[in-house]
Amino acid sequence: MNHDMPSPAGTTDVFSTHSVYGTPCWVSLTSRDIKTTEAFYTAVLGWRWRPARLGERFRIALMDGAPVAGLAGVADMWRMAVAWTPYFAVRSADEAVSRVQERGGTLAVGPLSLPPGRAALLADRDGATFGVWQGELFTHWLSWRQAQPAFVRLHTRDAFDAAIFYGEVFDWGAAGPGRTEVVYEGDEVVLRSDGHVVACIESGALGSAPDPAIRPRWQVHFTVADVAACVRAAERHGGSVLALRDDEAVLRDNEGAQFTVTARHVRGPGPAGGPPTEWETE
Repeated sequence: MNHDMPSPAGTTDVFSTHSVYGTPCWVSLTSRDIKTTEAFYTAVLGWRWRPARLGERFRIALMDGAPVAGLAGVADMWRMAVAWTPYFAVRSADEAVSRVQERGGTLAVGPLSLPPGRAALLADRDGATFGVWQGELFTHWLSWRQAQPAFVRLHTRDAFDAAIFYGEVFDWGAAGPGRTEVVYEGDEVVLRSDGHVVACIESGALGSAPDPAIRPRWQVHFTVADVAACVRAAERHGGSVLALRDDEAVLRDNEGAQFTVTARHVRGPGPAGGPPTEWETE
């Protein structure tokens, strides 16, 4: 959800979702207890926090003074799960909702008017939750995309079917500036925008039968300098480790939301950037 997007007066590098249609444009965490959640991510990822314009239930995470992610203390109020959610840029939130519902997906919240735009929370036809945002993007948004988060990855039962669903909703692969390129790399569907990996979809080996045991979900990856230090901090502050290897760890925060930390030198899909093989054990 776009918590706080207006740019300071006099700036010119303001982007809108029209210019990056179909790409991930923000990540947001729903929480029950903002104070304890802030303390957890400050300890694990070194984030600082500031208020958001939407009110006391919303906060903006900062890394080196730049926006990284949003925090919304609305899990109980809106009867939502505690979870990290990627938001995709759309021209019209209402149109995106209609496209999702026409293709078997569901609407959870919205569309809501959150100046300077509109947002909605949805689920694809396999149950993976994601959001859409229509409106302005914050100043220096391109720097955010290149730095934090590294990318988002959908773990699902059938990557090919999921790519069709999202491709039809977001016009992936269509011609035009700012559009998302979709390619198969290894056993994953990989999305690129302006040469940057912005999302991946995986479901096991290409051509294999869908795995009914997989619980579809979007996983947010954050780049960090020291994966091991993040793991230790998460365990000290009420979190847990779901999967671990030298350059990546899947973590659960103090309220149960899952996310991944990836070594800063690892970007994108492939053997170096893929998920730990133990991922689906939890």
